[in-house]
Amino acid sequence: MSELATRATVTSASAKAPAKPVRWLRLAAWLALLALLLVLPLYLGSEWLKAGQWMMTGAVGSIGLTMLVGQAGQLSLAHAFFLLMGGTTYTVLASGTEDGRVIGFELNPLFSMVAAIVVTALLGLAFAPVSGRLRGIYLGVASLSLVFIGLYFGQSADRLTGGTSTGRTPAPFELFGITFDNSGGLVVLGVPFRQAEKMWYLYLALTVIAFVLARGAVNSRVGRSWRAVRDHEASAAAMGVSVARAKAGAFAVSSAYAGLAGVMTVLWFDILKPDENEFGTYGINVSIAYLAMVIIGGLGSIGGALVGALIVFGLPQVLSLYSTQLGIFTGSGEGAFTPILVSTFVYGAAIILVVLFEPGGLAAIGRRITGGLHRERKKEGTSR
Repeated sequence: MSELATRATVTSASAKAPAKPVRWLRLAAWLALLALLLVLPLYLGSEWLKAGQWMMTGAVGSIGLTMLVGQAGQLSLAHAFFLLMGGTTYTVLASGTEDGRVIGFELNPLFSMVAAIVVTALLGLAFAPVSGRLRGIYLGVASLSLVFIGLYFGQSADRLTGGTSTGRTPAPFELFGITFDNSGGLVVLGVPFRQAEKMWYLYLALTVIAFVLARGAVNSRVGRSWRAVRDHEASAAAMGVSVARAKAGAFAVSSAYAGLAGVMTVLWFDILKPDENEFGTYGINVSIAYLAMVIIGGLGSIGGALVGALIVFGLPQVLSLYSTQLGIFTGSGEGAFTPILVSTFVYGAAIILVVLFEPGGLAAIGRRITGGLHRERKKEGTSR
């Protein structure tokens, strides 16, 4: 995995830095995308907004994982564990006791969200003694054990999680006196803002903040230390980089992002319900799905992580919404194909194609297209 991450970075590092016109073009494209996302709730139905929220949940989690795997070179399959820990922390702190059935503190939801991020970061930091001594597939297998620890925790700590049979309901998010549910009579441009519209803007704000912070970390001294450790630990240590600190920091940051994605997950489902086995909302399949996002998008690429989440988490949602109209998952018989199964085949094939033909993922393809356009403009300017 670290070799694939290195090859992906070499692809981008070997290219010259983009000229100012290209950078301004990229900035304009990001701003145009943001403007589009801001007006979508005025035109889309609640089911499409719900699907978009799930994609943004995946985007936040995949941003954290691509920094760990792509930038720091540490393979992790523990993302599902930190999702569960983040969702549990938020629910316990923000929710009530439900007639004494569970433990709840009814604290401010924003404080509970921040606390969930801090708790998961500390849990990731606690894994540092392991991540500092292992790398590659050995670290991946060791991190996988956390998923099984989370499975046991969810089933046994029913006073916190609500148990596998009923779960527990998280408190609705509240900010500046606005409750993100169907209450209130807020109307914008003739569109009533109910839970779907409010949650869309909350998730969009969290995704933008996560994206900006990640870009800042990658381009800072911290990001350079991660890449130095990933490429060659001995050389990084010789240059004065604390290898143990860099690895621990990368794992803590990635865990914090997963914790935030866990909060977004329980708010999206409107329930915290632990899994009954190792495959479910917080199971091995989820950890693999997040890893698929960062491989397809491009290891180490923040923008690529967004595209990977769009494919892996977005495709099942889109196929589910369109399945009735398309008629591809209906008919006689039990129906072996479902939107989730088809999506699994699609992103599984995408991973194989990326590993074989484009280690840099979709992000490398985007850089290649952008670089080609810049060279064409440069040739036109020279010919004139």
